[in-house]
Amino acid sequence: MKQGIFTVSENAALTENVFRMKLQGDTSDITKPGQFVNVKLDGLYLRRPISVCDRDAGALTLIYKAVGEGTAQMSRKKPGEKLDLLTGLGNGYDLSRAGDCPLLLGGGVGVPPMYLLAKELVKQGKKVTAILGFNKKNEVFYEEEFRKLGVCTIVATADGSYGEKGFVTDVMKKLEYSFFYTCGPEPMLKAVYAAAATDGQFSFERRMGCGFGACMGCSCKTITGNKRICREGPVMDKEDIIWDA
Repeated sequence: MKQGIFTVSENAALTENVFRMKLQGDTSDITKPGQFVNVKLDGLYLRRPISVCDRDAGALTLIYKAVGEGTAQMSRKKPGEKLDLLTGLGNGYDLSRAGDCPLLLGGGVGVPPMYLLAKELVKQGKKVTAILGFNKKNEVFYEEEFRKLGVCTIVATADGSYGEKGFVTDVMKKLEYSFFYTCGPEPMLKAVYAAAATDGQFSFERRMGCGFGACMGCSCKTITGNKRICREGPVMDKEDIIWDA
């Protein structure tokens, strides 16, 4: 974990309430797809955890949904403004388990971490397929960005207004794949778990206190005991997960 000051270079709306923020700063502690950063915001006691969409040397991309006071404040940030970030948080995805034809499933704001994961898997020569799930057409974002990576990209909308009608699991059941990676709301993750034909890894979205394992506020049950989403997670192996009833 490293604390650093980042400069906003871009902050633009992708949909009505989803924004892409590009920042300049020290990204050396962000080493794996699936890690997240913790953003300090004025007047708020707790930092806001945001998954990493992309990173290069000195450049960081975050995609977030403005749903509360903290993310609404983020959406108003202008180029040139500064943000205090904790970087290098979380364990990230294990690319060594991907096999030849990995499947990536992202739901809503669970899509962004799939982008960096896809980018790294393509670099390794993997044949990557991504299913991006949304409720309706006007919520869709980053489809073309995935395609530009050379990823076979399928969009599913719950209401059928764009792409495949249904959920990511409806598409998943039609495909063959060597391993899967997923991130999204917990009902989606449970459905993926039930539908999966192989092993895989899940990234959980939870409210966090400290964001680095000190407070135990984001613990979850696994077959080897309670684990902290922020420290031992947010990525968990399929075979380790115990779902709450």
